[in-house]
Amino acid sequence: MYYPYFRGKQFELITIRETAALLAQSGFVPIIEPVREVLGGLEKTLKAICDADGKAIVIVNPYHGDHSDNGVSISQLLQQSYLGSDAISAGILLRSDTGLIEATTCYEKHKAHNPTIIHAGFTAPKMFAEHLGSGIKGSCNVFIEDYAKILYQKHFEGSTRILVRDGFRRQRNADYPPLEVFSDLHVTYDLLGITGFGDFLIVGDSYTESGGPAYAVAIHLTFIDPDEDEVMYIYHFVSDKKDTPTDPAGKFAQALNKLIKKLDSGTSKLLETEAIKEYREFHAKGHFPGLGYVKKLSMKHHIETLADYLG
Repeated sequence: MYYPYFRGKQFELITIRETAALLAQSGFVPIIEPVREVLGGLEKTLKAICDADGKAIVIVNPYHGDHSDNGVSISQLLQQSYLGSDAISAGILLRSDTGLIEATTCYEKHKAHNPTIIHAGFTAPKMFAEHLGSGIKGSCNVFIEDYAKILYQKHFEGSTRILVRDGFRRQRNADYPPLEVFSDLHVTYDLLGITGFGDFLIVGDSYTESGGPAYAVAIHLTFIDPDEDEVMYIYHFVSDKKDTPTDPAGKFAQALNKLIKKLDSGTSKLLETEAIKEYREFHAKGHFPGLGYVKKLSMKHHIETLADYLG
């Protein structure tokens, strides 16, 4: 149903581990693109998913990060620990620089790992579909919307089809508006004739190795508006200080004050999730947990919000 797309940085993996039970209970299937050379965090994450009787898709040929040139160690991890497991699927990422032979070879190599094909700019969908042949009906195809429009998707009719939309328009923290539309895909995906939907949570598809200096601190929180056809919106609570890279704790306090003020107004429409409770605790204690933790909380809130809506 819901397929959140994560890049396998530390706090993304922690988010998955901490929500593993909720993801499994809700039938949500995280897509993980490992970006760090050391796979210990990924191993712990996959164990948490399996312990919760959940499922996940692990990309074996990442485009970003430390494995972009060689995903052999990821393949070895799946071979050693998850061969024959329905819980963990090998994700085959097809981008614009992926040739047809490379794509079909990678698919065949991982056929025993219940492969999921992720379409993100690939230029030979017709020939790849022909390679699948009658197996197309049993295949699972994830389409990154910006790269795989309707005509592209038509080549894979009859398969399980998932549409992933990037609802987070990434920009400098200082430039975010207070509120904007995130997505309506959670409402409309079945009208489009697809099996499920996904997004890049409150991080977006754009990838950077590190966040850089925090000239402004922003807290990003999604909510579903029952008064607007249940469209999902996103708040950006941005600090007032924006002109120097110093004092992230003070900037977080400014952004958090705006969040709490909105919550206490009774008009926010934000679901009072476990993540929101933590934000309230930080406000009460005057505590700054670090920017990575803040991002983790907002990702958890996003998952909790969709689980509540779809449940």
